[in-house]
Amino acid sequence: MSAIKAAFFTGNPGNIDYVYGKGRRELVARETELYPEVITPENFHQHREALTEVEVIFSTWGFWAFSEEEFAAMPHLKAVFYSAGATDYFARPFLARGIEIFSAWQANAIPVAEYCTAQIVLAMKGFFRNTREYTGPEMYGHRPPAFVGPGNYGETVALIGAGAIATRTRELLKPYHLNVLVVPSRAERRTVSLEEAFRTAFVISNHLPNREDNRGVLNGDLFRLMRPGAVFINTGRGAQVNEADLVTVFRSRPDLTALLDVTDPEPPAADSELYRLPNVQLTGHIAGSLNDEVVRMADYMLEEFRNWRAGAPTRYRITPELLMTN
Repeated sequence: MSAIKAAFFTGNPGNIDYVYGKGRRELVARETELYPEVITPENFHQHREALTEVEVIFSTWGFWAFSEEEFAAMPHLKAVFYSAGATDYFARPFLARGIEIFSAWQANAIPVAEYCTAQIVLAMKGFFRNTREYTGPEMYGHRPPAFVGPGNYGETVALIGAGAIATRTRELLKPYHLNVLVVPSRAERRTVSLEEAFRTAFVISNHLPNREDNRGVLNGDLFRLMRPGAVFINTGRGAQVNEADLVTVFRSRPDLTALLDVTDPEPPAADSELYRLPNVQLTGHIAGSLNDEVVRMADYMLEEFRNWRAGAPTRYRITPELLMTN
């Protein structure tokens, strides 16, 4: 059986070295007839004639939505193996043409869930507010004036969204015997409303899918419902939060804490109050796969490619229904 013709595609060739590092790029070359150049939007036309026989694309962050001309130039393309998470921004035109998409979304969910679990555990202990209030010896004691949280037993956490990250986070939280509310992204599927989640939970963690109908859905009306000392975590998308509302509420409620790994825009503008509010903690989009973790995404897609090539069942195929998942 002849080797499947493959190529690496991304708008940033450095991402291929990063994600397919530690020998993964060499594995792709060993298991396919791999085109020697990484294809980018800028060099596509230069390599266009050689790409007509390509059957499989391996990619990661930086893949782009194809034009009609690019689709026409690759009549034998059968599948894309995307070693990253969200595919919403490019997948539908491929699926409409019968080109299969496979994504490492489940691999990328692992570090995000681990990150959120760590933050939730610390938040329940009151860590984030305690560290900003513990500024002198007078704040120390068996029952310190510096804030302490309720602890990790029997309290309520709300996970907004019910996709892979929320599912993994819920599993990781099981040893803590917390009451975990999962709020699907679509209102018609909810047994718990957003209002109830924000009013009830001590920690609210956002995992909404990246859809236009989720833009700005987490707003001031919800933030004002938060319990005294409560914590909001966002590792989803910055655009899902009405940041002007968040700033207004958190400015007037210093008891609250926001842990924002994503913002809109990203990074916030230089004059953004998010940098200055003491109860808002920013991190630079580090919850997802990074450094040693990124090759796991390539491993997932290599395994998926082998199953696909052999006609065996696959696990991470993207469907139109999955693009609308909770």
